[in-house]
Amino acid sequence: MLTLSPQLARRLAITRQRLTRPQLPATPAGIMDVIRDLGCLQLDPINVVARSHQLVLFSRLGPYDPAHLDTLLWQERQLFEYWAHCASIVLTEDYPIFNRFMRHADWSDRTQKWAAQNNKFKQYVLGQIRRHGPLPSRHLEEDGIHPAAWVSTGWTSGRNISRMLDYLWIGGKIMVAGREGIQKMWDLTERCLPDWTPRDKLTEREVVRRAAQRSIRALGLGTARHINYHFTRGSYPGLKSVLAELEAQGNIHRAQVSGQPGEWFIHDDDLPLLDQLSNGQWDASRRTTLLSPFDNLICDRARTEQLFNFNFRIEIYTPKAKRKYGYYVLPILHGDRIIGRVDPAMDRENERLTINAVYAEPGAPKSGKPVAEAVEELATFLGANEINYTKNVPEAWKHRLR
Repeated sequence: MLTLSPQLARRLAITRQRLTRPQLPATPAGIMDVIRDLGCLQLDPINVVARSHQLVLFSRLGPYDPAHLDTLLWQERQLFEYWAHCASIVLTEDYPIFNRFMRHADWSDRTQKWAAQNNKFKQYVLGQIRRHGPLPSRHLEEDGIHPAAWVSTGWTSGRNISRMLDYLWIGGKIMVAGREGIQKMWDLTERCLPDWTPRDKLTEREVVRRAAQRSIRALGLGTARHINYHFTRGSYPGLKSVLAELEAQGNIHRAQVSGQPGEWFIHDDDLPLLDQLSNGQWDASRRTTLLSPFDNLICDRARTEQLFNFNFRIEIYTPKAKRKYGYYVLPILHGDRIIGRVDPAMDRENERLTINAVYAEPGAPKSGKPVAEAVEELATFLGANEINYTKNVPEAWKHRLR
């Protein structure tokens, strides 16, 4: 069995996450290479700094043109929006994986009953999209139809049209064909997918085989719990058996991380990389970058604490007076460690990036230069002409963060 030190495990994870040098070019091809390695980009509407998926790409590519991503999504259709570990941008070449979920959506009894009661409403929505799509939700309101009301439990909109669009989207009948700002434009799936889309109808076990390997490669290495929490989160029936089969076939290998419990797995394709890192081939320039709070590297909070000794919780839903660090905090990745956090906000009207606070973790470097350079790189990406630091910065970094 392979044995890795915690540092080597971190370096493998960071490298597989494309967060080391040399960086990929900030081109459409570079974006596609990043998403192939990550598997998905989580979507989130909060725009205090930038949309999360944009920040995830920035952390790996540096300043890039977001129009390239729009072209890949809405013109070339190499990507589409669907549910992965949350609502995400995923690869069209992975369509067979997601099509299995579309064909076998795991609806609650409550949702199935509501959908059955609203078949007429469903046909109305599909008919409107077929005749007039792509359409935003506001053009699909109940026109003389009186559907059985969907009563929200708090996590979803109580609007019938919102729930029906989600039902049709998860079921693969419609897709997001474009966006006007954050407003989704809905169209029929067959009009969104390019002709070259792979359409294999995979068995449940084959989907788990493919998704598990994607998850392992994106993680660098992980336990069964980590794998289950990544990529197609929580959708790995029979994972233990699948991992045993993949191991028997030589696709994956067991590993252990010193001082950490459980059996870990690494993909066979990453053994040469592990050898390189074991032999000291790690970029000594220690790249520093800021991470979205929803970044793929840290989206599993328990794993982040396990590997990086970094406790991270997003405080968006915490009352302001009770927040410890801030509303939309970006962890600072420096080399193979997370050394602190930044609480930024972008004023687009005045082209100003305000840094409300900076926090250093115990044992962080004494120099604030790499942190200042990372903030400056973020400002460049956001189009900020000014960076405004408040007084809430670590004493050792004050001479650079001003």
